[in-house]
Amino acid sequence: MSGLTVPARAKLNLSLDVLGRRTDGFHELKMVMQAAQLADEVYVELREPGFFRAETNRSYIPTDERNIAVKAAKAFFEAAGLDSGAYIRITKQIPVCAGLGGGSSDAAAVIRTLNDLTGAPLGEDALFAAALRAGSDVPFCLLGGTALAGGRGEVLEALPPLPETPAVICMPHFTCSTPELFTRLDALRTRCRPDTDGLVAALRAGDLAGVARRMYNVFEDALDRRCAQAVGEIKRLLLENGALGAVMSGSGSAVYGLFADEERAAAAAAAARELCREVFLTRTA
Repeated sequence: MSGLTVPARAKLNLSLDVLGRRTDGFHELKMVMQAAQLADEVYVELREPGFFRAETNRSYIPTDERNIAVKAAKAFFEAAGLDSGAYIRITKQIPVCAGLGGGSSDAAAVIRTLNDLTGAPLGEDALFAAALRAGSDVPFCLLGGTALAGGRGEVLEALPPLPETPAVICMPHFTCSTPELFTRLDALRTRCRPDTDGLVAALRAGDLAGVARRMYNVFEDALDRRCAQAVGEIKRLLLENGALGAVMSGSGSAVYGLFADEERAAAAAAAARELCREVFLTRTA
């Protein structure tokens, strides 16, 4: 049975603010999200009812419904009222546990592709509802581009796209626990907040330097000392090598910088490879 292969793009947080804990246990977020050209490759094929499996080129990633891509497939079929199954094959390029939305982008790709394979039974609103059932970042990954996100991340407002911009994504030698960072953040009495409104205004004005100056992520304030030092060192390296701005993405641990030109980005990537576990030279999308 034939299927479709599609890219699943990484996401970057240009800004991330946590406004507080909600009565439902989730946190209220306000952030500007940006798609990147760094992408996984996702192949999706319809199968008999009840068959769900996601294979990857990473042996530690589960193949059953613990994999968000399988969860997304089940959410799609439930929303569409279809009795079917899916085989999913994911070639990972986006690092896991990085704050880059790798799993969420795979889930979004599965939902969009299943809709195409089954004759588009779901309209956009229903697709986004199914995406939210899979995970909080999945709706943005379904939308792509540049967007202001609120709520858990599902309240989206498309923004003028960031001009295609070179980016260097760096993976430190540690990972971050999202629940632990939320707990640490809840305990902080005071902290700086990103100028999200100013960042949005800079996007509307096409002011790349203004966007980069306002990149900020409150999760950096909740890192322990060792991790904060490592993130700070990577940011300094990127800025010293010409980045317009540098910030941690999501709940980490990936740190990235935006650059005015490819030459400076390539030089920064080369320097970062001596410090980081993995380095990716990419562009915004």
